[in-house]
Amino acid sequence: MEKHEKLSVQKSRRDFLKKSSLGAMAMSLPLGALPSYLRNVRMGIVVHSYAARWHSDTPSENYPGFENALSLIAHCKEIGAGGVQTMVDGWSSDFAKQVRDARENAGLYLEGSISLPKSKDDLPKFEAEVLAANEAGATILRTACLSGRRYVNFSSLDEFNKFRENSLRAIELAEPIVRKHKMKLAVENHKDWTAKELAWIIQNLGSEWVGVTLDFGNNVSFMENPSEVIETLAPLAFSTHVKDMGVKHYEDGFLLSEVPLGEGIVDLKSAVALCKKFNPTINFSLEMITRDPLKIPVMQESYWATFDHLSGLDVYRIERLLDENQFQGELPYVTGLSKEEQLAYEEKNVVACLDYSLSSLGLG
Repeated sequence: MEKHEKLSVQKSRRDFLKKSSLGAMAMSLPLGALPSYLRNVRMGIVVHSYAARWHSDTPSENYPGFENALSLIAHCKEIGAGGVQTMVDGWSSDFAKQVRDARENAGLYLEGSISLPKSKDDLPKFEAEVLAANEAGATILRTACLSGRRYVNFSSLDEFNKFRENSLRAIELAEPIVRKHKMKLAVENHKDWTAKELAWIIQNLGSEWVGVTLDFGNNVSFMENPSEVIETLAPLAFSTHVKDMGVKHYEDGFLLSEVPLGEGIVDLKSAVALCKKFNPTINFSLEMITRDPLKIPVMQESYWATFDHLSGLDVYRIERLLDENQFQGELPYVTGLSKEEQLAYEEKNVVACLDYSLSSLGLG
């Protein structure tokens, strides 16, 4: 970390302690109540890191399925993670209290993941989930505007613009609810927005309660340099999806995979330092999705139907970055593995990433 960055973080810490008197209270508060920089929080786990194991019905003695947030919390505590980010969907008040108790007993942070309201009719459900997350002890709610991928879901600019209009409306509907309940809503760059588009959306809204879940790797699929994406969005970030990305050429473009931290093209140390600079209390949550590589068909004209964000020089630079950083060996694949082998591979990757975060990123 640069000298001026250290001074900035130290000043933020002093200001926080002065305003809240946390220094005097620290010994009497539970671990989970303290901000991350005071308790040196380890990297947490995003539920999608366990895509195979979440709600799995595969009989497995070594990797039993996670039925709900309670079993996810228990496992994350067992493997030494610092927290969890998980879906809040249909939680009753009683279940939210169980999650709160489990989280507090484990000493983990909790971030929720929630769907945006598509219309005013969705507001009661949205508010109920905000309240449940609050009851469970979450202070951040991650959300996304698109469940798919921009270059797959939309075949024309008109289609994308309609999605954009609906998404802006959804965020505007959500903002008064999270403001009312003092919960931070964090919109992910989820293969829907370019970094500059998402920055504009958040800045234009101008709410202290709506920011960004900064995914370190998603926008490689948009041929955006991950370092530039992180520089653009870190000042607005409330939460993170930490990942590293491996790339390899294929006939229609390039293959893109989450890979164990430290093996891909993301400058993780700089990313962590930059996020801490702008938000010293931010949590770092791993999203290591073990799956077959995604095909990014940049050589097909249809890929560019909704994009006009790159100049010729931009394209040249990202192509050079990808050319010079081809993944050595085979990218991760799960096709052909048995269910048990998939579960084992998933766990191996998660644990490897946690180990890297301790040894190389200073998280914990």
